[in-house]
Amino acid sequence: MFSKAVCFKAPYFGSIKPLITHLTAGHCSATVKNRRAIHNHIGTIHAIAQCNVAELCAGLMVDATVPAKTHRWIPKGMTVNYLAKIDTDMRAVAEIEVPSEWLEKQDLLVPVKVYNSRDELVFTADITMYVTAKKR
Repeated sequence: MFSKAVCFKAPYFGSIKPLITHLTAGHCSATVKNRRAIHNHIGTIHAIAQCNVAELCAGLMVDATVPAKTHRWIPKGMTVNYLAKIDTDMRAVAEIEVPSEWLEKQDLLVPVKVYNSRDELVFTADITMYVTAKKR
């Protein structure tokens, strides 16, 4: 139900039908089934579907980590590496060490790793989140 609620709030993520498997401050993981609807022309998972699950995990993790009363965030950039074709289900993991202090303005680099069902690393992303203090 939580995964469906996330996709209701941010409908574009619904295109990959993610299942969020773990969410805590500093960590988020999700799985996506290998379905024809997210395939490219060669029958493997499309590059943008990989980017989509990476941004989903990074965004959820940052939302669960950044103190909502005092700060806000927005994605600022993303660098990706396609290491291998994905012909199975995929599992994405976004993980950071939680900062001990939140600055007025900062770029928070969130690495995301995506694995196939054989637990092989097939995609990486470094997503920069712009975190700022809320105006009082």
